Amino acid sequence: MIERIDSILNRIDGYIWGVPLIVLILAGGLLLTIRTRGVQFRRLPLALKWIFTKEKGDNKSGEVSSFSSLMTALSATVGTGNMVGVATAVATGGPGALFWMVVTALIGMATKFSEGFLAIKYRGRDDAGRILGGPFAYIEQGLGIKWKWLAKIFAISGLCAGLFGIGTITQVNGIVNAINDFFNPTNETQITIPLLGSFSWITVITSVIIATLVALIIFGGIKRISKVASIVVPFMAILYFALGLLIIILNITEVPAAIVTIIEAAFDPQAVTGGVVGSIFVAMQKGMSRGVFSNEAGLGSAPIAAAAATTKQPVRQGLISMTGTFIDTIVICNITGIAIVLTGAWQIEGIEGVAITTYAFQQALPFPNKVTAFIIMTCLVFFAFTSILGWNYYSERCMTYLRKGESRAIKVYNILYTLAVLIGPYLTVTAVWTVADIFNGIMAIPNMIALFALSGVIAKETKEFFKNKENLK
Repeated sequence: MIERIDSILNRIDGYIWGVPLIVLILAGGLLLTIRTRGVQFRRLPLALKWIFTKEKGDNKSGEVSSFSSLMTALSATVGTGNMVGVATAVATGGPGALFWMVVTALIGMATKFSEGFLAIKYRGRDDAGRILGGPFAYIEQGLGIKWKWLAKIFAISGLCAGLFGIGTITQVNGIVNAINDFFNPTNETQITIPLLGSFSWITVITSVIIATLVALIIFGGIKRISKVASIVVPFMAILYFALGLLIIILNITEVPAAIVTIIEAAFDPQAVTGGVVGSIFVAMQKGMSRGVFSNEAGLGSAPIAAAAATTKQPVRQGLISMTGTFIDTIVICNITGIAIVLTGAWQIEGIEGVAITTYAFQQALPFPNKVTAFIIMTCLVFFAFTSILGWNYYSERCMTYLRKGESRAIKVYNILYTLAVLIGPYLTVTAVWTVADIFNGIMAIPNMIALFALSGVIAKETKEFFKNKENLK
């Protein structure tokens, strides 16, 4: 019965995340790149500067700073996918998958810019006076009330993705497994939990600690979530970047050859992989799909956090939002990917997922293997933990939209979210990942429809913004 359910879910997932949806997302990114005149290329330096620059004037139009809203968005996107997903993409699609991942990210930056723009332009407030924005807001207000049904489809999908999959069970499983594999690889000291089975004490203790921390943070709302994210995300991103930079420096003579391998494998996979990857389409599909999953450009999740930023300038927030894709995929994912290609870890038989990344870092860094494994475990744990927080905010805002800010419903939701985190380590995670992918795909469809329909508004106001030189100071 379980195998039949898995088969059905995999089939649905294959239909939703097939070529049409990936083409839709990439086509939307290309259209927005053209209509904004390549804003992601021309204005990236300005965008990176504005991350740390406070907007002039007395602005009380949001709840958190633009930096904090970006960190909240990154807390959800920078997760296990940056370490596990990249390894899987390279292992199954060859080194060329990295090239197509970068291409997807460069295109996706225009998409993320547009999402951040619309998040500010069409945001409002719920009945409690809190900022409420995102695809459900710009679909309903930008396209008109007759499209409210489409906004509800997005909100329901976002709610389910957060509560039943990508925000809870999958992330806490990643945390517990990483800690258990490091401290208790032989699974000793088992404890039996009625109806669930036998688990190690580390699993039980970790699940309780994580659920407690999550509850303490999420009941504080966006301000507490963004405060934690603003500390943890930059620290972990800088640590991971520093490790990647060290790997490149220590292996600088081999980096050019690795880059050539990545480019060659992107267009002629068989020449590099020896036939393991059969066609350029496989390399493209693995790289592009991982790029979309990693930075979430087009899914519509990040603009929910962007809407809370204290800014009155949609273009400004759009620029800051698009740096999330740059940091997530072009910087962090490439660190993982280059380390894997440099060390040949993707060709080692018998290892998969995070084990590939761990092996690559152990081979490339001058530290004892145990120390490197501990660092990788720590990064994965914190990346996954912040993803739990970020996705709670996304899905809680979807619930707020659906229930019109009813406080009791929000409290009940946060309780259920905490319980999902608590029981997550005791559940089979394979089907949950599939369910999460399905809901993510359903989220992307209404969001991309809105981006296509409102691309004219984005292009017009972006052009007008940059005409005024005062806006660039």
